[in-house]
Amino acid sequence: METTIVNKVAESGIVTLNLENYYHEGPRMSIDLKDILFMGMILKEKDFREWIKTHDWNQYKNANVCIFCSADAIIPTWAYMLVAAKLNGIAHHFVFGDMETLENSLFEKALSTINTDDFADKRVVIKGCGEKNISASAYVEITKLLQPVVKSLMFGEPCSTVPVYKKSIA
Repeated sequence: METTIVNKVAESGIVTLNLENYYHEGPRMSIDLKDILFMGMILKEKDFREWIKTHDWNQYKNANVCIFCSADAIIPTWAYMLVAAKLNGIAHHFVFGDMETLENSLFEKALSTINTDDFADKRVVIKGCGEKNISASAYVEITKLLQPVVKSLMFGEPCSTVPVYKKSIA
């Protein structure tokens, strides 16, 4: 008597979405304005504008950049705007904030390209394990995007999932 092994996971119609596929591989860099402050606490406009003019902006080519000031100093908004104006057209992506803010923004940008219609009325598993460190923010974002269209949303692996959402049958 022969026993046929049936792959129930493959036959279940479950779609697996791996957030690692939306991770931007480009370099991450930061610009901390504390390094430009006079005595570590004062931004002098003339000196700052000179730094803007002479700084090597090409080092940020195609990089993902976060702009912030780690010193306890009052930085005028226009200073961040000047840095952004220089990065525009050079950097791949840039944000005001720290590296975590940058990672969250990169995922939000990448996930916004998903055509949610591709997941309409499907059972979707958001892959939970992998090689890259995916922030909780990315999982929240994909939940926000897919919940309105999917039949069900799960977290983990197709063979072992945690239910997150199931559409009610009215």
